[in-house]
Amino acid sequence: MSFCLNASRIWSETDKLRNNHYKTRYTNLANRPVFSSHFATVLTLVGVAVGLGNVWRFPYMMGKYGGSAFLFVYLLFTLLFAIPALMGEVALGKAARSGLVGAFTNALGNLWGRTVGYLLLGTILVASSYYVIVIANVFYSAYFATQFDFGAETVTLLEQQLGNGWLQYGLALFLLAASLFILLRGLQGGIEPVSKLFMPIFLVVILFLIVSAFRLEGARYHFFQFLRPDFSALKAQHVFAALGQAFYSLSLGGTFMVVYGSYIKDREQIPRLAVLTSIGDVGAALLASLFIVPTILVFGLDMTSGPRLIFSTLPHLFGVMPGGQWAGVLFMLALGLAALLSLIAALEVATSGFMEIFDWSRGTTLLAIGVVEALLAFPSAFDADVIGVLDLVFGSGMQVLGSGLALIALTWGLGKTKALNQLFGRERASWHAAYFRWIKWVVPGILLAVLIGYIYSIAIR
Repeated sequence: MSFCLNASRIWSETDKLRNNHYKTRYTNLANRPVFSSHFATVLTLVGVAVGLGNVWRFPYMMGKYGGSAFLFVYLLFTLLFAIPALMGEVALGKAARSGLVGAFTNALGNLWGRTVGYLLLGTILVASSYYVIVIANVFYSAYFATQFDFGAETVTLLEQQLGNGWLQYGLALFLLAASLFILLRGLQGGIEPVSKLFMPIFLVVILFLIVSAFRLEGARYHFFQFLRPDFSALKAQHVFAALGQAFYSLSLGGTFMVVYGSYIKDREQIPRLAVLTSIGDVGAALLASLFIVPTILVFGLDMTSGPRLIFSTLPHLFGVMPGGQWAGVLFMLALGLAALLSLIAALEVATSGFMEIFDWSRGTTLLAIGVVEALLAFPSAFDADVIGVLDLVFGSGMQVLGSGLALIALTWGLGKTKALNQLFGRERASWHAAYFRWIKWVVPGILLAVLIGYIYSIAIR
């Protein structure tokens, strides 16, 4: 009996030492960078959130799933579930001051932490490999619009060029190299400056396009007709789609926001950051819709065309609207720049992860990631169906799972006291405990329901 007790005690101490070793290795990284200012923090987090999910996905989701009724449900779900999830992911990163593996190891211990961290790192590598191909399509469409007016023949030519695998792969490699160069300059020398440049460009371009759209005859009438919600037409699948969009739009998934959360200063207030980021993200989606929805309705095109909206419906739109050629250039350029910020964020997640696992320099890590991404992107460039399949698994599905795991790591792994300290600071308000329970129980439960519903919807196709 004495031998067993001693052996058990030795095993327990060894396990504690092993966990402490990994926590020290992953969380005490020297010279961890931080954002230079509150403004830079907000703008960068908005830049991470705003991407294809806002400008491409949101307008067609509105058209396909109930119009303005979808919008109201989406806004409600953003307030109730997406913002709390965003707070949780940022808090998890801030607590660990490390990459994915370090953040989850700090909260869940060596075995489960590394398992989840490696899983999400693999997810982000695969997801960014096909995402860069889609961004290449967007930038090529912008270039194409500078050369040709959109018409029946030229739209067919554009579709042929978008199907040219070698052309799109070459452009994707160029965008990948540009993104890695920005990351080589670090947080304050690379990521912050491009965020400060790209987001204002996006805003100015979208505002110009909105003014152009509402100058079209009948645009205001069609738009306000579209905005009349018909909640009786909402179906369960519409509500499910709105819930998924609320998480998708904010780039939640236990990856981007966890790593960028590790870069925020201690004095930053996470609830305020989450609200400002959400306002910027929702605002971008609404601004894009203010241009797309009225113009499509004026010219009688299909708002329910789904994912084909950008590369099929919109070129036809630019072909018939006044000044459509340059409107197409500006729109695709703004979309490409916003999407590029999300790609940079994805590659930064992978970079910080590889650096903490292998203890490589930043330059060596970026080179390795470039090679891996170039290999992974090759199939997607030559077969658009590959993108669809990968996005089902590594985009929507893993995104929901990752966000749920991040909330579990924060609330169950770190515990109530540490989680509340990260979320709200050491001063407590009466509602903080209730909000913690909301993040601990309700939001993960909703995410689980979304994931089950998502898997079910795939299974019955």
